[in-house]
Amino acid sequence: MSKKKPGAPSATIALNKKAKHEYHIEDRFEAGLSLLGWEVKSLRAGKGQLTDAYVLLKGGEAWLLGSHMTPLITASTHVIADPTRTRKLLLHAKEIARIVGKVNQAGYTCIPLALYWKKNKVKCEIALVKGKKLFDKRATEKERDWNRQKQRILRDTNL
Repeated sequence: MSKKKPGAPSATIALNKKAKHEYHIEDRFEAGLSLLGWEVKSLRAGKGQLTDAYVLLKGGEAWLLGSHMTPLITASTHVIADPTRTRKLLLHAKEIARIVGKVNQAGYTCIPLALYWKKNKVKCEIALVKGKKLFDKRATEKERDWNRQKQRILRDTNL
């Protein structure tokens, strides 16, 4: 078991909070991320975002598009930083083939869910998802409200 220090920072860098609301998550994968030095420094400072990011599968490779990593002023003076550049995702060939097979089916797409630290490497959790319809979103919200209400009732009766 790994012990965490009480004041240790969280391993999570960025979350795609809209993903669970907008999509049914079918399958998850962990991918490495090919980054430049200034990007790693920026992520250590917590300056990464996955708000409108998506995964593009092209030529047997996976690419992360639309993620934003704000460059630090002090990080590098000799490099022109592009905060929204396309970054390569590092996956096994079998994983890429599986994702491509599902994405070619109707309704599936691949999106990033989270950026996080694993030891000293940056990892990106990507998922195969299907879009939710409006009634699905309402049903999910209704279920979440009911679960919250149940917890309140249980808490009040136990007091």
